[in-house]
Amino acid sequence: MNTDVTEKGRAAWPDAIRKEFDTNQLNGRVGTRLLSEAKRVRVWEIRLAPGERIGFHRHVLDYFWTAVTPGRAQSHAEDGTIVEAVYSAGETRHFVYGKGEYKIHDLENVGDTDLWFTTVEFLDSANAPLELGRMRERETSSERGDS
Repeated sequence: MNTDVTEKGRAAWPDAIRKEFDTNQLNGRVGTRLLSEAKRVRVWEIRLAPGERIGFHRHVLDYFWTAVTPGRAQSHAEDGTIVEAVYSAGETRHFVYGKGEYKIHDLENVGDTDLWFTTVEFLDSANAPLELGRMRERETSSERGDS
């Protein structure tokens, strides 16, 4: 992953981005679709067309992501930095959070092709999992384990 970091602070973010950051401090939905949840893991998909973004969310669990497709993305981080990254298909990154540690960010596809990730969270991490709230309509009953 190649990255370019801009440090301007949150004051430089557009008003809508700052407001969304403020209201999504505890959003535990780290993907666009929850594919599976078992006793030990949650498996998420992130699929973003060019120009689409997943809003701010908080990572508190150990996890990894794998880029299924190559692409480019931009992310606003809690500390005010804006990170632009280029991903290669198959690229994988692992993250570990100690008790009380977390990361809040968003992700926007700034490339010209679809961007697709698989993310796996480990529910037996140092921090308790965040509540996910109500499932979205596009998630099927089999994804909730009802089948």
